[in-house]
Amino acid sequence: MTGISLLTVPTAGPGDLEALAALDRTGCAAEDLVAVIGKTEGNGCVNDFSRTLAAAAWEPRLLATAVTVFSGGTEGVLSPHVNLFVRDDRRHPGFDRGLVAAAGRTRVLTPAEVGREAQVDAVGETVAKLLAELGAGPADTHLVIVKCPLLTSEKITAIRAAGGVPVATDTYESMAHSRAASALGIALALGECDRPTALRALSGASHVSSARASTSAGAELDDCHILVVAESTSAANPLRALHGEMADALDIASVTALLDRVRADGGTIRQIFAKAEADPAGTVRGLRHTMLTDSDVNATRHARAAVGGLLSALKGDGAVYVSGGAEHQGPSGGGSITVIYELPTPVRSDRP
Repeated sequence: MTGISLLTVPTAGPGDLEALAALDRTGCAAEDLVAVIGKTEGNGCVNDFSRTLAAAAWEPRLLATAVTVFSGGTEGVLSPHVNLFVRDDRRHPGFDRGLVAAAGRTRVLTPAEVGREAQVDAVGETVAKLLAELGAGPADTHLVIVKCPLLTSEKITAIRAAGGVPVATDTYESMAHSRAASALGIALALGECDRPTALRALSGASHVSSARASTSAGAELDDCHILVVAESTSAANPLRALHGEMADALDIASVTALLDRVRADGGTIRQIFAKAEADPAGTVRGLRHTMLTDSDVNATRHARAAVGGLLSALKGDGAVYVSGGAEHQGPSGGGSITVIYELPTPVRSDRP
């Protein structure tokens, strides 16, 4: 069981490791990190090398059991930052539960497996294993973050040379297929669907939505990096989490409902993790949007900027984790959302 603390640190660039100094000031070290989850200032698309640089800077400094997940794209008011999930097994006085986290990796996926049934199974099996390690059930789980591979031009060529058919012939489109397969693996592990339903959803024959899944794809890895965050009575710390769904990019009501619950608990928002996508119907609340028809700016970049602005205003700063492309991560045109918050230390009353 791994209780955690959370440290969010702004970055000056993808290779900025100043967060290690901030970690040191808390009395912890890189060896205590469970995961580094960050936003980098690239385009968030296939050729976003800001993710690659960030991963290359951080991974040599982490234990093999830790994972990195870097999501590119800080459009609008979103600010580059890292979220450090730090192992903290102290039992804080006055608390009888708290947040726990576990990280792991799937096996390496072959290019032909990206976006396919094999990826659904690999992610599902790894998430299930991490839940077992935590002793946490689906009802206790508030967030599962996955970083998964995409198909480069070279990988597409290699699949064809071997007589196979890639899940997509467009590299940008392959990102969506990979995100979808990972999200369905999460849904399968959390009991939100059975395997036949997940595979039908993968082919577009049924719909599955997970309010706890957050997946993004990149060219900087060949396996899937996974972080599971849950609440447990085996930990005793002030961190708590809530999860929900945004119905669309303007759904401020669903977000404020979660934040109202935080305030009712006397809590302080520590971070918001959200997915965002351009509604595939081409409209938002009956009005046409142009995110999907803009030939200059990718739709995922539009969606991150829109949702990022809304969430940053509510949180009070732009260090919010918003990831574009929400296939099976919340309802179509909307997205999953998780709020991590901190409770105040209980006032101790000693009686003679």
